[in-house]
Amino acid sequence: MIKRGIQAFRGKKVLLLQGPMGPFFRRLARDLEWAGAKVCKVNFNGGDWLFYPAGSIAFHGRMEEWEGFLDQLLAERGIDIVLLFGDCRPIHKIARRVATDRGIDVGVFEEGYLRPNHITFERFGVNALSRLPRTPLFYLNRFQPHPRPVQKVGNSYWYGVVWAILYYVASALLWPLFRHYRHHRPLMLLEMFPWLRSAWRKWIYAVKEKGVQGKLETTLSRKYFLVPLQVHNDAQICMHSDFEDVGAFIRFVVASFAEHAPADIHLVIKHHPMDRGYHDYRRLIARLALAHGLRRRVHYIHDQHLPTLLRHARGVVVVNSTVGLSALHHRVPVKVCGKAVYDMQGLTCQSRLDTFWSLAHQMPPSQKLYLRFRAYLAEHTQLNGSFYKRLPIPGSHAGLNWPADEDSQAAPAEAVPDQGTSAF
Repeated sequence: MIKRGIQAFRGKKVLLLQGPMGPFFRRLARDLEWAGAKVCKVNFNGGDWLFYPAGSIAFHGRMEEWEGFLDQLLAERGIDIVLLFGDCRPIHKIARRVATDRGIDVGVFEEGYLRPNHITFERFGVNALSRLPRTPLFYLNRFQPHPRPVQKVGNSYWYGVVWAILYYVASALLWPLFRHYRHHRPLMLLEMFPWLRSAWRKWIYAVKEKGVQGKLETTLSRKYFLVPLQVHNDAQICMHSDFEDVGAFIRFVVASFAEHAPADIHLVIKHHPMDRGYHDYRRLIARLALAHGLRRRVHYIHDQHLPTLLRHARGVVVVNSTVGLSALHHRVPVKVCGKAVYDMQGLTCQSRLDTFWSLAHQMPPSQKLYLRFRAYLAEHTQLNGSFYKRLPIPGSHAGLNWPADEDSQAAPAEAVPDQGTSAF
């Protein structure tokens, strides 16, 4: 879908909807324009406008007016491709349907399947909406290409923090201009307080949990199952699982573990670092451990080194987190409790969670299948780069390492459009 590189957008008319917080979509637009595309952007709130003020279209209407507005815009501008970030936002769910009905391509950006050095870019949808084949033979029968060179992104956390703060401030200040807009998550200045709480809790947990990782690497090595939690409002939880929330997932896992896990095995529940300032499941987990007689066998941790935890885990239980892919990389058995692109025979446990606790050691992921699957992911859905921090790529404003188009040479922006070729 991305094998032809950014030159695949040459001669196309591209519509950008909401992107990640920050200047990524503005930078991407400059790269697309350099490649020969014509780009326009719709802004829905003050944060969108802050990072893309020039050459944009403002939508001031209500949600029920969005479909008609978009349909008319697609027709008037002759749009060939709609690009967006996250396919489960209400405005984007409508956009995907309208564009598909018109036969217009939709490209979806999302956080990378292969983190931390990639972002995801797929046609149609991502995660549970991805069109990736779920059949092991599809990958086993494919030629495995040499991987493209990958530049390391490095720490992009503080870049994301700065962009988020600016986005929230602009959204609050310019609310009168976009008074009908409803964000898919809380969008108020009060949102800065969870981030401050997160920094404070990170320090507290570092003190309280000192020595925990050492214990997991030694006396408890291969004697625990790791349960990495996801952000409370992650669409993966809300849209692509049967769990009402993260708390419901925790209750489900602890109850199954208490009933079916061997008596000498421990359960390690790891909080998501981006959810640290919003939720604390300490009391819930303590109450469940007490009720099930697991006080000494259930551990709730926060900021330990994840790759190290995976290397010493007996198995990993996820809803549909990309941590599951990291676990497969470390050859750790994985049980998926939701919908995930990597949940297939030969990679993950296909039986019930109740049996996973005692039989995980008999369910190691196929290394051959994993390598073929990972190679296909990297080649067809992943771009080397970050939404928040630019890689030093010469000539790229967005700092993305696009694959080279082997079929054609770079052409100037005034090249004649090829109306019959999809950008994917």
